[in-house]
Amino acid sequence: MRVVIPRVPADAGAVTRTGLSLDRVLAAALLIVDAEGLQALSMRRLAHSLDREVMALYRYAPSKDALLDGVVELVFSELSLDPSAADWRQELRTLAEGFRALALAHPHVVPLLLTRPIAIPLGQRPPGTLRPFEDFLELFIRAGVTPSGALHAYRLYFGFLHGHILNELQELIEDPDEADDLLRLGLHRLPRREFPRLRALASELATYDGAAQLQQGVEMMISGLESHFVTPPAPPA
Repeated sequence: MRVVIPRVPADAGAVTRTGLSLDRVLAAALLIVDAEGLQALSMRRLAHSLDREVMALYRYAPSKDALLDGVVELVFSELSLDPSAADWRQELRTLAEGFRALALAHPHVVPLLLTRPIAIPLGQRPPGTLRPFEDFLELFIRAGVTPSGALHAYRLYFGFLHGHILNELQELIEDPDEADDLLRLGLHRLPRREFPRLRALASELATYDGAAQLQQGVEMMISGLESHFVTPPAPPA
């Protein structure tokens, strides 16, 4: 089914007054973003949710950029990849499911996940954001892929994941209770003469299954990666 982003109460960032820590500051920032979007996150808004003065936060996040980096690292910490997995194919399937679940749980953070890293030189990024990168390379090198081949595989695989998530999140239902697919998606607002193809696909767009499409795409990706990068084991002598 198409994604409908849930509405979270506007006071979701509110927390009880206890001792501050970096984890608590970042968790509160993530709550605000999840509930109200990236534009709502500011040091002042965060301080209010934590019942603190703004200056008290600078010990944990010296700038807005540092705060955003911390939120990205916090969300990436939810992503799991076992570089020592015996079956790299199954690990990629599990990783794709986990990445999609993470994106659907934090849809307002997705723009940060996909664009924030490119604003920072690779070696200056928070270590937690690079952990999936390192683990992916290790997984493929252990499978017999050359380091350069593992890097190419990473770029292809995560490029596919990022594209899928962006496609799925942009196709939102306007009115979930509407029976007519054209009205459900809001496509009736588009001029018929200018967008005939898009309007004609209303039924298919409305029945889009993101999980199934992701699974199909991952299987195609696995087949491609295997044929291009993974050398089959030599037959026994």
